[in-house]
Amino acid sequence: MSDPKGLPTTSEPLVNPRQFMAQANTSNSPLRRPPSDYFPAGSGDWFTIPDGLDAGKKLFYADHQTGQGEPRATVVFVHGNPESSYTYRHIRDALMTSLPNLRLVSMDHIGFGLSDQASFEMVDMHHAANLLQLVQHLDLRDVTLVVHDWGGPIGVGAFIQEPERVKNLLVLNTTVFPMPEDGLTYENFPISWMPWCDTPKFIPNSLWGGVAAYVVSHGAPQGTFRFLANTGLALARHGLHLIPEDTPDYVWSQMLRSRANAISSKRNVLQTPYWGHGYIYDDPTYGKQDNHSFYADIQRVVPLTWGRDGQNIGVCGYFGQWDACGKDSVIAQWQEALPQMIDNTFKFPDIGHFIEEYKGEEIATSLLALID
Repeated sequence: MSDPKGLPTTSEPLVNPRQFMAQANTSNSPLRRPPSDYFPAGSGDWFTIPDGLDAGKKLFYADHQTGQGEPRATVVFVHGNPESSYTYRHIRDALMTSLPNLRLVSMDHIGFGLSDQASFEMVDMHHAANLLQLVQHLDLRDVTLVVHDWGGPIGVGAFIQEPERVKNLLVLNTTVFPMPEDGLTYENFPISWMPWCDTPKFIPNSLWGGVAAYVVSHGAPQGTFRFLANTGLALARHGLHLIPEDTPDYVWSQMLRSRANAISSKRNVLQTPYWGHGYIYDDPTYGKQDNHSFYADIQRVVPLTWGRDGQNIGVCGYFGQWDACGKDSVIAQWQEALPQMIDNTFKFPDIGHFIEEYKGEEIATSLLALID
């Protein structure tokens, strides 16, 4: 389907997402029937991870070029939890109608989307190790890196190993710095007596996909009663297999229907009180896991390599402020490390964590401005 660099060839018929998964005998993802717009037809491919804890697993990625001729820029989208590359569909679709020739690359981390199921409780450093291998395999250069949620430490954590590959950075409700204790945190949000960090303790693995089905595509500011009622309804619909296909809710719920994926996804949520500080936990398969040095390296290297005294890359930030990752103190950390963001920051008090679900066209416009 693809040449060695991952770009689709023209000699083979284009394959849509459902055909792709129907023919995929190697993937064990529970998401077997993705929506028709999950990725541009003909752009889907598999990467077999060669090294590390996930060696041998199949990681799905989409590699699509708009227009003809040499791409003007490469855009790499890195998602978080509990989502997949599909969360970037609005930005992607806006870019596909733009004039520049762009290479658009997105991936599903192991345990999400169309990739193989997780086999242990993975956090950011594990996904970053896998991503770096994909980046090297595709030899991605002059990258405009787009990161959201845990995609921040995953994407930055991967590319900071070879920082010269990055030309621009677009930040969407994420952080790689120690989460400030002021205001909203994932220990008091969205409900003080049932914060996000505690939800894995109360929601059974079999219903975890129902949580994802509601919070990703419906995370606008709302009161406690509405949030609890609608989340409960999503849990019931997930448990009864009533979430319609060809919808975003189906993607978020179905990919987490397996116990292995649900447990791995939950580990990311249990990590949220320690976001950016470092986190130690015991995995049943691989024992003690510690990402303190992973974060320390990111926080040390980012200002030095991508800041004004380094590569001076282009930086833009979009933040929904009904969210701990969108509060002013988090934005200030980014702006201190990368002052280029100061005049290129957009804040939306009436939007929650998943800003890409609501501001796709505006984000695409800013992304093109970065590239220009």
